[in-house]
Amino acid sequence: MRSASSQKKIEQAIRTILKEIGVEEGTEVYRNTPKRVSGMYAEIFAGMTRENEPGITSFKNPGYRDILAIRDMPFYSMCEHHLLPIFGSVSIAYIPGERIVGLSKIPRTVKYFASRPQVQEKLTSQIADFLYERLGAKGVMVTIKARHMCMEMRGAKAFRSETISSAIRGNFETHPGTKEEALRLLSS
Repeated sequence: MRSASSQKKIEQAIRTILKEIGVEEGTEVYRNTPKRVSGMYAEIFAGMTRENEPGITSFKNPGYRDILAIRDMPFYSMCEHHLLPIFGSVSIAYIPGERIVGLSKIPRTVKYFASRPQVQEKLTSQIADFLYERLGAKGVMVTIKARHMCMEMRGAKAFRSETISSAIRGNFETHPGTKEEALRLLSS
């Protein structure tokens, strides 16, 4: 959690931005905007502090040796270049090692890494590396489909374009048949 001093500095920065773009902050509509934006930033950038890192609850593997997949988990992030939204879905497949994960920890991991300024490539890799290492998994595959408002609202104005990324670790890298099976599970 950010300190009260940090929150006040963000509020002041927002006041400056509003003034420089020609907004009259004293009007009823804008009067509390700096405070609202500061509070919103505390929420959407919660992944910037390690204290918000999700704990991984795992259990002894009862003998499962195959792929487990979770598809289409929604995520929201902010482009680190323009501070405009990135949003879409994350799909993850993993092959457990000696432990299996409490399933709710996977979307929490996605939320943690998405809750910071990001580029899609880094977000994809961070999720894959975290789960692969923390779970001691035999394999992890992460795919992300996202829309980037920095491409749609400005610049190229590539409306509704979708960017797809993947990160592959462990058995998915070394066993082509296993990789193909995971891709089918994640895309069907």
